[in-house]
Amino acid sequence: MTGATAAPTLRGAAVGRGIGIGLMYGLFRPRVLGAWRVPATGPVILAVNHAHNLDGPMLMGTAPRPVHFLIKKEAFVGPLDPFLRGIGQLKVDRTTVDRTAITQALGVLHDGGVLGIFPEGTRGEGDFASLRAGLAYFAVRGGAPIVPVAVLGSTERPGRLIRALPPLRSRVDVVFGDAFQAGDGSGRRTRKALDEATLRIQDELTAHLENARRLTGRL
Repeated sequence: MTGATAAPTLRGAAVGRGIGIGLMYGLFRPRVLGAWRVPATGPVILAVNHAHNLDGPMLMGTAPRPVHFLIKKEAFVGPLDPFLRGIGQLKVDRTTVDRTAITQALGVLHDGGVLGIFPEGTRGEGDFASLRAGLAYFAVRGGAPIVPVAVLGSTERPGRLIRALPPLRSRVDVVFGDAFQAGDGSGRRTRKALDEATLRIQDELTAHLENARRLTGRL
């Protein structure tokens, strides 16, 4: 496939990871805890809290494996469009059932890749208080474990040079939790099963965030 429907590649995501490592460790001081909890091989979903635009790039640069993020289509503008596609990221239209994005995301998992999702759907308080059902669908349909991730410190105070970013060389904590299965093991993908999975996911993510705040002292 080519153009707008081109499938994301692992090579592209690996390039994105390299860029992320250079930028995030060059501009900030990430402290990464629990990265060993991410399975070394096979499909996995990283579920990340989303309080700042830095959270996605920070995870790309600190995760132990290349990540394909589902990113809102509004970010794919101008030169960012070919760039984001080139580093293996997936454009999703949040206003409709985006079948192309769904197919590509499931393809990432089918190929044993890492799918990054902001389960809250949009940037907010970053506390997992409002989850969309998409994460449960991909976890159950793709048969992939979920690893909760908490990015903390990106919103504590604005930088002097660039107000929209944290201060340069400030510490940002990235805490990976234990992998878990969203489904009940039955393989059911009914509305009820997905609703139950969503509640299960919310409990796991909220507990991880609370633990991460205690662990890092960011209460």
